[in-house]
Amino acid sequence: MIKKILVVLLVIVAGFSYAQEGTSSPYSYYGIGLQKFKGTVENRSMGGLSFLTDSIHINLQNPSAYGDLKLTAYTLGATYNSLKLNSQNGSSSTDNATLDYLAVAIPAGKFGFGFGVVPVNAVGYQLKSEQADGSETRFSGTGGLNRVFLAAGVQINKNLNVGLDLHYNFGNIQNKVLLTRSDILFSTREINDSDLSGFSMSLGLTYRTMLTDKLELTTSIVSSPSFALSSENDRTLSSVIVNSNGGETLIESQDVEVENRDLDLPAEFKFGAGIGAPKNWYVGGEYSYVDAEKFQNRSFTQEGVTYDNASKFKLGGYYIPNYRSLTSYLNRIVYRAGVRYEETGLTIDDNAINEFGISFGVGLPVGRLFSNLNIGFEYGQRGTKDAGLIREDFMNLSLSLSLNDKWFRQIKFN
Repeated sequence: MIKKILVVLLVIVAGFSYAQEGTSSPYSYYGIGLQKFKGTVENRSMGGLSFLTDSIHINLQNPSAYGDLKLTAYTLGATYNSLKLNSQNGSSSTDNATLDYLAVAIPAGKFGFGFGVVPVNAVGYQLKSEQADGSETRFSGTGGLNRVFLAAGVQINKNLNVGLDLHYNFGNIQNKVLLTRSDILFSTREINDSDLSGFSMSLGLTYRTMLTDKLELTTSIVSSPSFALSSENDRTLSSVIVNSNGGETLIESQDVEVENRDLDLPAEFKFGAGIGAPKNWYVGGEYSYVDAEKFQNRSFTQEGVTYDNASKFKLGGYYIPNYRSLTSYLNRIVYRAGVRYEETGLTIDDNAINEFGISFGVGLPVGRLFSNLNIGFEYGQRGTKDAGLIREDFMNLSLSLSLNDKWFRQIKFN
C-alpha cells in the first residue's frame, strides 16, 4: 500500500513543483532564477555538505551514497522562507512556503537505486519603478526549473563507492513588464514565456578509510558536466487597461517572433573531505567550482548583467551523544551545524551577487527502525545595497521526514 501512496505523491509533488513559486527574491529575475535545491534538510543543516553517506538516509547530491543503503528509505522535505529586502531607499518583507523534494531509495545488496522529483531553480518577484514624469513600470515573474531523477550507486569494496545520477529537467518561466503612463489610457504589457527542457547527469565517488580503530576519513568527488537546456521562447505585446484593483483588461495583443535557443547548464565539480567517529561525530569541508561564465539569458537582453565562474565553500558536521541509548531520548538525537559562502556567478553592474548562510538542526528519532524527523534552521544574506541593488536577509525553517522500511525480506521455511 505504501508503495502506491509514494507513486501518487511523486505525481502530486511533480505537478505542485511545476506551479509553485519557490522564491520572492528580485535576483530570481536573472537567468533561470535562483538555485532552489541545496540538498536535503540533513545536508543543509550542516552548511550544505553533500558527501556524508550512511545506511538509512537518502543523499540527493551524491549518487555514490546509494551503495551504502541497507533499508528502503523515502524522504519528503518542505521549507518556510522569511525574506527581508533592504535597499538604500528602505526595506520590505515577504515569505513563502514550498515543497523541496520527494524521493525513494531501494537497496539491493551492494547496489542501491533511487528516484524522485526536485525543484531546482525558482523564479518569483514583483518590482516597481516610478519615473519623474508619472510613468510606472511593474516587473513580475513566476515559474522555475524542476527535475525528475533516476540514480544508482554501487559499493565496489568496503572503502569505495561509485554512482550515477540521470536527470530530466523541465519547467516554465514567465516574465512580465507592465508600463503605465498617466497621460495615456492604455498600458503596454510585454510577456516573455519560456518552456525549458533537457537532460543532465552527475557522477559521484566516495572513498572511506579508518585512520585508527575509531577515526574515519571520508573523501568525495561529484562531477556534473555541462548539458544543453532547450528554451522554447514566446513573446506577446499587448495593450491593456489596468483596473483600480490591479487587474488587467486586454484590449489587443500581438505575438512577436523570438528565437529559441539552447542554454548551457553550467558544469560543476565538488570535492569534499572530513574526519570523525562513525555514528558519533563528524566534521568536514567541501569546495565546489561552477563553470558559469558561458551562461546566456533566455530571450531578452539584461543590461549590465554578466555571468562569471563561481566557487562555493562549506563547513559543517554532526554529533550523536549515543545512538544506542535505551534510557535517554536526547542521547539519540542527531545535532547538526554548519556554515557556507557561495558565489552565485551573477554580476550586476560590476557587483558580484554572493550568498552567506549559517545553519543548525536536529534529527529526531521517530517510529520503528531508524526513521526520523529532521528540523533545520538557516540565517543568511544575499546581494548588496551598493549601486542601487538589494541586500536580502533570509531565514529558512525546514522540515523533512526520513522514513525507513524493509521491502524485500528473505522467506525461510522449516
